[in-house]
Amino acid sequence: MKSKIIYFLGMFIILLCCSWGFYAHKLINQSAVFTLPTQLAQFYKKHVQTITEKAVDADRRCYIDTLESPRHFIDIDDYEEESIDSIPIHWSKAVAKYEERRLRAQGIVPWQIYRSYQNLVTAFADGDVTRIVRYSADLGHYIADAHVPLHTTKNYNGQFSEQIGIHAFWESRLPEMFAGKYNLFVGKAEYIEDPLQLAWDIIKESNALVDNVLQIEKELSNSFPKHQQKSYINRKNVLVLTYSDDYAKAYHDKMEGMVEARMRKSIQRIGSYWFSAWVDAGQPKLNMKYRPLETEDIPDIQNKRIIGREEWH
Repeated sequence: MKSKIIYFLGMFIILLCCSWGFYAHKLINQSAVFTLPTQLAQFYKKHVQTITEKAVDADRRCYIDTLESPRHFIDIDDYEEESIDSIPIHWSKAVAKYEERRLRAQGIVPWQIYRSYQNLVTAFADGDVTRIVRYSADLGHYIADAHVPLHTTKNYNGQFSEQIGIHAFWESRLPEMFAGKYNLFVGKAEYIEDPLQLAWDIIKESNALVDNVLQIEKELSNSFPKHQQKSYINRKNVLVLTYSDDYAKAYHDKMEGMVEARMRKSIQRIGSYWFSAWVDAGQPKLNMKYRPLETEDIPDIQNKRIIGREEWH
C-alpha cells in the first residue's frame, strides 16, 4: 500500500510539472523533423528517435539543476512598471537594466532559446553530431515552452485566480486527449532572419492569450456542474483525480483550437530554427560520425521534487 501511495505521488508530480507533458513535447519534436528540406530531413530522420526521446531532457534536468527551471518561462507581468516592449531583447542590455538576478528569478526563456540556437549553430559548424542532436532536442523544448501562454505569467498555475491546476490541464491533459485529432502537418521550415527577435515575438503571442486561457476556464467553471468537473482516470494502473473528460472537452471546445494552433506554430518554428542554424553554420555536409548520446546523468525522476519553482510548468 505504501509503495502505491509513493508511486501515486510521483506520477502526480510528473503530470503537474512537465511542460506540454512528456507526450506532447515528444510529438512536437518528432513532427518538426518533417518540416525540413530534403538534405537536412535525411539527417534528422536518421536521428528522429533520439531527438524525440530527448525532447523532455530539459524538464528532467529541473530535478537536478538549480539553474534549469528559469529557462522554461518568463513572467512578463512581473515587469509591472513597464510593457513587454520596454524589456531589452538583448541579454547584455537587459542585465544592465534589471540585473541578472532579477532576470533569472522572473524567467529567461527567450534568451535561452537564442543561446540554444547559437549552441546548435556551433555544433553544426564543428561537425559534432552528438551535440547537434542534443541541442536540437533542447532547442525544440524551449521553443515549445515559449508557445504556452501560462509560461509567460506569474499566475502560471492559476494560484492568483483560484484556478490551481490549470497549467497541467492546458498543456498536458488537453494535448493527451486531443492531439491525435490535430493536423500537425504544418508546411516547410523557413529561414529565420533574426532568431532572437522571433523568440520575443513568440512570447508576445503567448502572453496575449493568457487572459483568454484563464477567463474561459473561469467562466466554464462557474457554469459547469461542480460534481462533474473532476473525475478519476487510470494512469498506468493508478487512479488519479483530474479534470473529467467532459469538462476537458468543454474547455477545449471553448478555446476554439488554441491548443492545436500553438502546437502547430511550435512545430513549424522548431523546424525553422533547426534549418536556420544549419544555414548559419554554412550548410555543412551531414555524414559525420555519430557517437551515441549519454543520458546526461539524469536520474529517475519518479518521487523526486524539482529544484526551484515547482509549478512553473
